[in-house]
Amino acid sequence: MSEELDMIIAEAEDGMKKAIGHLETELTRIRAGKANPTMLDGVNVEYYGAPTPIAQVANVSVLDARTISIQPWEKNMLQAIEKAIMQANIGITPQNDGVQLRLFLPPLTEERRKELVKKSSGEGENSKVAIRSIRRDAIEQVKKLQKDGLSEDAAKDGEKTIQELTDKYSSLVEKHLAVKEKEIMTV
Repeated sequence: MSEELDMIIAEAEDGMKKAIGHLETELTRIRAGKANPTMLDGVNVEYYGAPTPIAQVANVSVLDARTISIQPWEKNMLQAIEKAIMQANIGITPQNDGVQLRLFLPPLTEERRKELVKKSSGEGENSKVAIRSIRRDAIEQVKKLQKDGLSEDAAKDGEKTIQELTDKYSSLVEKHLAVKEKEIMTV
């Protein structure tokens, strides 16, 4: 019976780790004023009829703190990449010089910084909701096990362990958000 309890706890922890991983991915997409190639991770370009990430059809590099260079491997992809970036609505207009695209990141205004902090907080809240949902499901499974014959002490210990995991991963969300907020608000 305790094997099943261990499985429930392991599954809950795995789900919480995934929620943190997703949060980290989403936070890297939120621009903090510095050029970063990961800003283009969600942007796909039409390449021979298939949506393909920009990094797979071009060389993406950071020229300086505010400039990203995109040099397509095939010259005919220049317009397609430019169009994909415009449609992605990432807030940057690419500059096309016929050979490569340059993305110049404008300096962030105080208002825009606060907006980005709000967006980060929203992502953090989504992660916390996911973590609490995982906790709820795991505790329901423990209660089912208890009905099927698991001792009350073992069930209480399982619920306590699940709550400790929830607290641990919720505080991890807070730490990620604090780091991102500091990064965004640094001028």
